[in-house]
This record gives sequence, structure tokens and C-alpha cells, in this order.
Amino acid sequence: MQVIGFCRFSYPAEGGFQVGHATMDERLTYLYAPARMEERLRHFETICLPSIRAQTDPDFTFVILIGENLPEPWVGRLRDLIADVPQAAVAARPSGPHRKVCQRVINSARDMDQPCLQFRHDDDDAVAITFVERLRKAASDVGPLLKQHRMVGFDWNRGYVARPDANGICGEVQVTPFWGVAQATHVQAGVRQTIMNFGHRKIMEYMPCLTFTDEVMYLRGHNAHNDSRQKKHVKPMPLPRLSQDGEADLLDRFAIDADHVRRVFAGT
Repeated sequence: MQVIGFCRFSYPAEGGFQVGHATMDERLTYLYAPARMEERLRHFETICLPSIRAQTDPDFTFVILIGENLPEPWVGRLRDLIADVPQAAVAARPSGPHRKVCQRVINSARDMDQPCLQFRHDDDDAVAITFVERLRKAASDVGPLLKQHRMVGFDWNRGYVARPDANGICGEVQVTPFWGVAQATHVQAGVRQTIMNFGHRKIMEYMPCLTFTDEVMYLRGHNAHNDSRQKKHVKPMPLPRLSQDGEADLLDRFAIDADHVRRVFAGT
């Protein structure tokens, strides 16, 4: 079965942000600010890409949506980072309605005559290196359910919340359902709706969903430029520094190398 991962990389959508901007020019100024772009690329390189690159089941597509006006040097650096990830492909689009653009990009990557598994992914998050393998197995286990419904949701709710920096990684394991990472949908053949047509916390309102909590399956990035952290009422989240054993666990589960993190974030 075709598996498609979908990642927005600073795409200047109309809507789709928790914090609004009065004009598209304001949104572009915010998104493409050099300090923000540097941070997004650091997280993308050290947190997001390693787990995508190391998937035990490599038969999937990872589509990265960017604005067609993403300037240099950022677009060139992004393409350089994914050069050795054969599953990754960049889709550059003009600004447009968030859900509609995401839907079109995902559907352009799929065979509409066949069912499809889709997962959403942020550029500062990671999934376990077994995620695609586990997703396919979960879908196979509930085959009769998939035949009865246009869409079925899958959610792995146990994982790290973590913050990388020049000293390594701070983080801890939490259980948070429908957090938007390690979350997927099965979509029947011919159905044009995608995982991005639904808010990640509300997906269970529109389709049957299966929840798995037995294994640490995601790392949710926590940093100053998270969209959800731009609101004034959001409080800081203290996270303990990971020990050597904790860093070893991230390497085993996500292919995230704490020494790589330290090198990339040094001097920031």
C-alpha cells in the first residue's frame, strides 16, 4: 500500500496558523526571518530528517511543501539536506488556502485508484525509525475496518517532547493523544480528502480511530518558533537534560545523534 508523509516547511498558507497575521507580507516577513529560518533548518537537519532517512520500511514518499517564493539561501540549503533521502520530494506552491493546497499536493503524489496511508509531520518532529513499518502492520491488522470506512485514523500517543540545543537535548516521555505526530490515516481509493483536511486533535470526530500507547513512537520538537508557542498565554515547559542513556535511546529509536545536535547548534 502506498504510504505518503507530508511536511510543511514554512509554507505561507492562507490560514493554517494558530497566530494570525494581518497581511500576507507580514506572514512572509515572519516566516522567512533569517533567525527563524536558521532554527527551522537546524531542527529539520538534526531532528526530522534522521528518522525519515532511517526508516526500516523505506517504501514511502515524503512530500515537503514550501512556498514557491522561499528565497535563497534557504531553498538551496533545504534541497541539499534532502539530497541523500530518496523518499523526499519538494513541492513548491504559491500561497493559497491551507487545507485546499495541502490536499492537492498530497493527492498529486498518490495513485487515486488505490487506497493510501498518509501521515502528517512537522519539520521539527521525529517518528520512530519503525513508524512506516508499524503503520503498515496496523493497517493490515484491521483490514475489514478499512473496507467499511472512507477514512480511518491511527495515532501513537506515547513519545518524547524535546528541545535540542548546543549542549545536547532536553526532553522527557509523555502520553499525549492526537498531538499531530506519529498520526496517520488510511484513505480509500478515490477519496480526495486527506489527513490535512482535519485538525489533528479533532480527527476522531470524523472517522473511527485506533490509538496505540505501548511504544515510544514520536519526538515532538519544543522550541521558541513553534507556531503554538507564539501566543502570549503559553507558559514555558521545563524539560530535564537527557542523560547518556537518554541520548542513546534517541539514537536507537529515532536515529537522532546528540553529538550531531551539539555540532549543528553550537554557537547559536
